[in-house]
Amino acid sequence: MAKHLVSMECVKDQLENPKVRIIDCRFVLGQPTVGKEEYLAEHIPGAFYMDLEQDLSGPIKEHGGRHPLPDLAEFPRKLGNVGIDETVTVVAYDDQSGAMASRLWWLLQYLGHPEVYVMDGVFSQWKAKGYPVTAELPKAESKTFTAKVQKHMLVNMEEVKERIGKEGTIIIDSREEKRYKGIEEPIDRVAGHIPSAVNHFWKDGLNERGTWKTRDEQKERFQAVKPSDEVIVYCGSGVTACPNVLALKEAGYTNVKLYAGSWSDWITYPENPIATKKEKE
Repeated sequence: MAKHLVSMECVKDQLENPKVRIIDCRFVLGQPTVGKEEYLAEHIPGAFYMDLEQDLSGPIKEHGGRHPLPDLAEFPRKLGNVGIDETVTVVAYDDQSGAMASRLWWLLQYLGHPEVYVMDGVFSQWKAKGYPVTAELPKAESKTFTAKVQKHMLVNMEEVKERIGKEGTIIIDSREEKRYKGIEEPIDRVAGHIPSAVNHFWKDGLNERGTWKTRDEQKERFQAVKPSDEVIVYCGSGVTACPNVLALKEAGYTNVKLYAGSWSDWITYPENPIATKKEKE
């Protein structure tokens, strides 16, 4: 039984439930207006939209990476504005294999809201099933979202640096293998990975149908990670690490932390060590 995922069928059955708030998180990296445009054209009935860069991230600074965490005063206000408080169950979806939805899932968990789920399946699959869609924009009565920040879920650059090669800590790089190895880097100005990090590409948490692997399959993915390990997860900018955090939680790991700044933060400190694993000659 999945703890953090909910089936499309279950979401469909809850469309009229006032205690369930659906959030559309569609966003295309490099095309920042596309997700909102697609939402305005059609979305799951009752779904509100949250934008990765406008809502689920803060402004870019010298450090903090390409998608810093949102302001912890402003973001709860945005949640309240769409009718989310401690009594409301939140379901997030996207059309990006769950990456953006997982970011919202992680943020809500971080703010102490446990009743949040990612829809197992994306919007295009929802539509292909013939489930209802609409262009009608929902309305909600504003509520007060009270944040209870779970500081243990987050690590910063210095904390990651201290744990390089430390026994009992596993650092997971969630990017594609070629980026992890430093063979190519299409986004950030420096290629490579954090020393001692192991590579688990986030999309390997999905099956060939594009839905999430089972709990046992996720356990198999992370079999080299001990249940007692502290697990630190990062990616390029703290977004696609979130589906790996979710997968690890599904697999039963409890001490899982996000390095939110991720690689794009790490490389803003010139003194930080960088590892590569170039292809063998």
